[in-house]
Amino acid sequence: MRPRILPVALIVSAGVVVSMHVGKLPPALPLLRDEFGMTLVQASFLVSFFQLAGMLFGLVGGMVADRLGPRRVMLSGIVIASAGSASGALAEGATALLASRALESAGFILTVLPGPALLARTVDATRLRLVMGFWGAYMPLGMSLGLALAPIGYAWAGWRAVWWAIALGSLVVAAAIALRVPPDDPGRRVHGSMSLVRDTVSSPRAWLLALTFGCYSSQWIAVFSFLPTLYDETGISLALAGTLTAIGAAFNIAGNLASGALLQRGLSRTTLLVAGSASMIVGAWMSFGSDAPFWLRYAGVILFSSMAGLIPGTLFATAPYFAPHAGAVSTTTGLMQQGSAIGQFVSPPVVAAVAVASAGWHNTWLVTGAMSVAVIALAIAFVPAGRVR
Repeated sequence: MRPRILPVALIVSAGVVVSMHVGKLPPALPLLRDEFGMTLVQASFLVSFFQLAGMLFGLVGGMVADRLGPRRVMLSGIVIASAGSASGALAEGATALLASRALESAGFILTVLPGPALLARTVDATRLRLVMGFWGAYMPLGMSLGLALAPIGYAWAGWRAVWWAIALGSLVVAAAIALRVPPDDPGRRVHGSMSLVRDTVSSPRAWLLALTFGCYSSQWIAVFSFLPTLYDETGISLALAGTLTAIGAAFNIAGNLASGALLQRGLSRTTLLVAGSASMIVGAWMSFGSDAPFWLRYAGVILFSSMAGLIPGTLFATAPYFAPHAGAVSTTTGLMQQGSAIGQFVSPPVVAAVAVASAGWHNTWLVTGAMSVAVIALAIAFVPAGRVR
């Protein structure tokens, strides 16, 4: 079966467009703090609340995608994310804004959970690892687009107009998927809800994926959510701060694509995970912990981001093989996303608190570095786990 290019591109674009809901926020944090009178730690919960649905319902959401059909659930997720962005644009206070982020998080998780299962039915197994590298890039690509384009819109029309625009753009992608991605197969084998959950939570390999993804994601969201604020505090304009952060996030795409190609060539999962994590430690120290000139600290951002991309690409490519069976790919991905969401929910407030307690950002790399060490330890367990298919 040859891959159908347009359906694959539209499936990946779904992940990209809902990730723009993540990328639009970091450049807006200084604006939102001024408008709603929030402290840095309070504003950090705007980042964390986007992970609320994934943290609470990732496994259940994956099970729903396996039960109801991945295409149907993905379309529902995009519409919900659009509604969340629109309600955020109408928010008159911090509480309403937090609620809108929670709604966006529900849309995000329902959109991305079915992605691997949809791709697995679109391409054959010989190309799956390579295509999953593209899927792994949805987050950095969408986030970098949001980081780069949102500040321009904020300066021109205000943050509320940008959030309306992203809501409408999400609906356009949903319409394209409804028209061009084949519907769910009504004759597919459907496992019982409790059976899907039981099979997944009893699988050590599924938990291995979830723990590794959580430790990785906690670092990624902390670094790239606070970079615009860090740059703003050093006197860099909001637009330039967003652009620099977007460029840094975009380098993560290269790592994701490289992971698919390297796995296809036979490089081990453990090697890629260890290389990515070790580089993240060095990059985070250069960016936040060193007193180096700005250009060298920014080089640390590029190192952190590009090598970090090896990790999600490897994990998404592994999910169809580590799932307990072919009917539980979305449920396994849901457990992965639940681990990721917990890490992303906890990390920003912790990093913000460390920055406040240290009167600066120089100790925050110790938090992310500890998570990188955890990924390296978990990566060693991929060797025996990968021997059993």
